[in-house]
Amino acid sequence: MARIAIVLGPDFEDVEFSQPRDALEADSALVGKKGGVRATTDIAAVDADPSLYDGLVIPGGYSPDHLRTDGDLVDFVVTIGRSDTPVAAICHAGSLLIEAALVDGKRMTSWPSIKTDLVNAGARWVDEAVVVDGTLITSRNPDDLPMFCDEFLRVIDGEAS
Repeated sequence: MARIAIVLGPDFEDVEFSQPRDALEADSALVGKKGGVRATTDIAAVDADPSLYDGLVIPGGYSPDHLRTDGDLVDFVVTIGRSDTPVAAICHAGSLLIEAALVDGKRMTSWPSIKTDLVNAGARWVDEAVVVDGTLITSRNPDDLPMFCDEFLRVIDGEAS
């Protein structure tokens, strides 16, 4: 069974955490920005060994903006992102990938408000429901979650998109 890290900070987008978590059949229990979903962290980024994970999911909401100021968390994302480990980012999560310097030359999508930030960081932004560029999977918004989860699972399983 794959071991997947889901990085969360305050005000994550509830459904952008819960649907991928449920698709991965992971255990849960921070409070989402809508207050409907709560999560308990299993381990702090400073204590986590990135080499032990088979994938990374970054939910959107305000969480990625909070997390991009946490040096230990950014280092964790950098280490995973520079390996062949699948990274799945939805909505505003691209802002954390910008901080981790993982978007240059990547084809990706996001919530429209961070499009310019991604382009300025070197990404090739497209308006598509789900974009897979190697081991990077990105999506625009909660409406895209079913396809986003399916693509992430395909990449985790080593299948081509």
